Amino acid sequence: MKNQLHALALIAMSATCALTAFAQPTWNVGETILNEYDLVSGVNIPWELTWGPDDMLWCTTREGDVLRIDPASGVYETVLSLNVNDSGVEPGLLGMALHPNFESEPLVYLAYTAQNFANGNHERLSVFYWDGTSLGNEQILHIVGAAGIHNGSRLLVLPDNTLLMSTGDMGDGGVSSQNDNSDNGKILRFNLDGSVPADNPDPSSYVYTKGHRNSQGLCVGPNGVIYSSEHGQYNSDEFNILEAGRNYGWPNVEGACDGICDWCNAGAEESFCETNNVPEPLKTWSPCAAVNDLIYYDHPAIPEWQGSVLMAVLGGFSSPVGGRLEVLHMSEDGLTLEGSEMFFTEFNQRMRDVAVNPYTGAIYLALNGPSYTGNGPNLIKEFRPAATDGVTEWKDERGLDIYPNPAVDQVQFRVSEAWVGQAYQVMDLQGRVWAQGQLQSGQTMDVSSWPAATYLLHAQSNGAHMTRVLNVQ
Repeated sequence: MKNQLHALALIAMSATCALTAFAQPTWNVGETILNEYDLVSGVNIPWELTWGPDDMLWCTTREGDVLRIDPASGVYETVLSLNVNDSGVEPGLLGMALHPNFESEPLVYLAYTAQNFANGNHERLSVFYWDGTSLGNEQILHIVGAAGIHNGSRLLVLPDNTLLMSTGDMGDGGVSSQNDNSDNGKILRFNLDGSVPADNPDPSSYVYTKGHRNSQGLCVGPNGVIYSSEHGQYNSDEFNILEAGRNYGWPNVEGACDGICDWCNAGAEESFCETNNVPEPLKTWSPCAAVNDLIYYDHPAIPEWQGSVLMAVLGGFSSPVGGRLEVLHMSEDGLTLEGSEMFFTEFNQRMRDVAVNPYTGAIYLALNGPSYTGNGPNLIKEFRPAATDGVTEWKDERGLDIYPNPAVDQVQFRVSEAWVGQAYQVMDLQGRVWAQGQLQSGQTMDVSSWPAATYLLHAQSNGAHMTRVLNVQ
């Protein structure tokens, strides 16, 4: 399969898009066709996407909301609203993981920045109980330092039912990263009850690895291999394999152990690497691409990506390529990177996270707008393999579609029975209302006098929300 994948690389170096008036946009990935859907729009700022054991798509927003999204229609409910400390450019509600035995232990783990008199600015790892309607009964498991930048915060449940949490160096230049008395600049490992695993490198410490700047991507590949992505300073974003007890070098090492860094004295980087047994990254990006979360894709619906790590990329300030999905093709044992490709660069969007539908092989991308730190439009998009699109009942349960889209003169609504009669508004990105009414299937809307722009349609019914993007040309 790997030979076939590389043979198709020339065709699929960048996904290509086609659009017809009454069909979904489609993208070619080699010989596989993906149908594009706007699942959710207008939420600020989607940070974590994860497929839940309840077959729903769960999402955190940096402003403090946890959303539970129907992956068929995009209908979502807000199941928790936290009072987070989001002053700065990167803090807020960030990482999330669900208990692996969710049916019998309906617990959701969250990492978020908070502030109170006793702890000041800090980041909490907390667990919440899901009662079938909302999240509550918070139990704080651990507290680490937090700041306006570099809070890490990605969560991952491992196959052995322990929990990893990435923490950033809070912008302290890496002082905390090499400080064994600090939990910042580390990857921490917990039992699911919040205790320290007896087989941690130090059984009295949560620290699993150290020497990190700001890791915001974690996933597990074949044979339990753990991958992480990490933000560099100006150069050398990293894609690493995590190994218990290892030192990943920051701030003494930037990227590979090659003596090429922004502040190295001659021989200093190589000496630190040798003394501390620093592992080499599988890949680096210079200038920084702003690499983000990861997921291991092993679904046959997109054979060109099967056995690969999918990485959401924000696009750095000086990166020659902006936000994208980067596909990292791994060897069968998961230990070697065999090549990489970029997809969806045409969106000009910062891609924050990626999740996969285990049934259809569809992927979901959280898009945070074209510029730092994510001022919109914020979207969650689905890319559904055409071969599995409609295999389940999901295609007919989208609830609402608008076509043609993009539009010039008129658009028509296609509305499911459950949403007929529900109130809607169409707003521009500044919040100005351009149309409103009640949804009716087959109704038309005249947009001929509207300025060419992106608009958001929002419908609501008994606490459930549904959103769509409308582009007028």
